[in-house]
Amino acid sequence: MEKTDILSLSSEELAEQICAMGEKKFRAKQVFDWLHVKKVSDFSQMSNISAQFREQLSEKFCIYRPKIKKRLVSRIDNTVKYLYGLSDGSSVESVLMEYNHGNSLCVSTQVGCKMGCRFCASTIAGWIRNLKPSEILGQIYESERDSGKPVDSIVLMGIGEPLDNFENVVKFLKILSESGYSLRRVSLSTCGVVDKIYELSEMKLGVTLSVSLHAATDAKRSEIMPINKRYDLKTLMKACDDYFNATGRRISFEYSLIEGVNDDDSSADELIRLLGGKNCHVNLIPINEVKEREYKKSRSVERFQKRLCAAGLNATVRRTLGADINAACGQLRRDDLEEKHNN
Repeated sequence: MEKTDILSLSSEELAEQICAMGEKKFRAKQVFDWLHVKKVSDFSQMSNISAQFREQLSEKFCIYRPKIKKRLVSRIDNTVKYLYGLSDGSSVESVLMEYNHGNSLCVSTQVGCKMGCRFCASTIAGWIRNLKPSEILGQIYESERDSGKPVDSIVLMGIGEPLDNFENVVKFLKILSESGYSLRRVSLSTCGVVDKIYELSEMKLGVTLSVSLHAATDAKRSEIMPINKRYDLKTLMKACDDYFNATGRRISFEYSLIEGVNDDDSSADELIRLLGGKNCHVNLIPINEVKEREYKKSRSVERFQKRLCAAGLNATVRRTLGADINAACGQLRRDDLEEKHNN
């Protein structure tokens, strides 16, 4: 009999299964705390539960945790990049970064990506499957165990489009919240899956929405981001306005600066016209160059930022971390796939 993935169960689902085993409901609370607060990796570590019940749990459930295949540590800023091996042989990445406000972990939500953004390494090898809640949680728990550092904030900005794995991502957020982790410390990055933005806004989870914009006209954005052909900028901007009105959460717009594509003064002015008057933050990102793509890192980042700020937009440049270990998500998995192919 195949065992149940216990880390993917919400507290309510866990209680139902524990009660069905003939145990009282409070036992489910104990088990949930062991899994998601103390973050044990084996039922034998649940010391306030009888040996007999621990044995029953191990027969019915499995505690799934991804395995660290590679671990790269930056000599520049202590950024740690993990390549995690999954049970089916697939791999995903997460990146642990140190900031003044605490430790932030960038996690993956899919094995590969369908979105096809032309400057991104994650989409090159294509989409394989969605990650389960346990596989997203496992990236957090394993990085904390390995590093000995608490994860103070979480960014769903690794491999994959979170809103393309909507059901599992929402369940992950629910379990995270049930463990006592404030979802106000979670940022979800999307390239603009508009129908799911509306579903997310109705849930009022408290997460920060980060929208990957990267261009401020439909012609330019459609060229580098295929999803814009499905949801144009007018549709996307309305969804963002409605999200803010429904949740009160300020939206962050990510803008990767590409030399000669979207980094000149006219592009800055287009962005000012698009976002002017909105309660938002613009996160300017010096693009990570990918060998399979022709795009180059902009040399006009500071000028672009100054032009936005002069027009009244709140614009900052993302601090580049882990430059010596290719800390941008997708590159380590791509190298791993190449190694498998060559072998």
